[in-house]
Amino acid sequence: MVSTPKPITYDEKTSHRALVAFACTPFQWHLLASMRDNSVSLTEISGVTGQEKGYTTKILPELKAEHFMMWLIRVGLLRREVDGQGLTNSFRLTPLGRTLLDQWRNQEMPETIPTTDRILNNFRCWFNRFSL
Repeated sequence: MVSTPKPITYDEKTSHRALVAFACTPFQWHLLASMRDNSVSLTEISGVTGQEKGYTTKILPELKAEHFMMWLIRVGLLRREVDGQGLTNSFRLTPLGRTLLDQWRNQEMPETIPTTDRILNNFRCWFNRFSL
C-alpha cells in the first residue's frame, strides 16, 4: 500500500510574507517555475543571462542577485542546493515556494502589494543583513 503524503499547509501570515518578499525582488515568476524541478545557478540568474532567460526584470550584478536569493531563503521560499562536497551556488524551491508557485499558476495572487507591506519587507530584508 502506497500512502500519499499530506500536503503541507501554511498559515496566511507565512504565505503572505513569502509573496510580498518575492514581489519586492526584481525576479519574475518564470524563475520560480524553473526552480520547481531543477536547480538554477546564480550565474544563470545574474547578469545579462538572467534577463535573457526571463528570470529578472533588469540586469543584476551577482552580489545583488545573491542578496535577494538569500532573503528568499530566509523567508522560506528557496533553499540552497547541496552536492557531495557541500553547498553550491544553485537554488531550488521549498514546499512553501511550490505552494506559492501553484497559487500564482491558479491566478490566486493579489494584483498589487500594499505599500506598507513593501516598506515592512524592505526594512526586514535590510535589517536581516546584520543578523547571524
